[in-house]
Amino acid sequence: MILYGLKSCDTCRKALKSLPEATFVDVRAEGVPDQVLKSAYADLGSALLNTRSTTWRELSDEARGQEPIELLKAHPTVMKRPLIEADGRFYLGWTKATQEALLN
Repeated sequence: MILYGLKSCDTCRKALKSLPEATFVDVRAEGVPDQVLKSAYADLGSALLNTRSTTWRELSDEARGQEPIELLKAHPTVMKRPLIEADGRFYLGWTKATQEALLN
């Protein structure tokens, strides 16, 4: 299980605390591998972009118009977090549904 997020994100820290077996990848420091981004975007679509984030609000209209994969590569903090990869599936956020799927 791999958890992609930010060290400074409270939600990511909560998820990591509940999933001690997960490997943590800081997207700001390490980025997200291209294949993971492509697979996650194919599975989750535009939900992968956090259009309410500070990073998103600071982007120019030109930057926002980029292809989502390219935008996420250039600005990994615009990704909704945490992105959790487990058993070939992707989970986004630390919602009750995600918790039930991963903790039970």
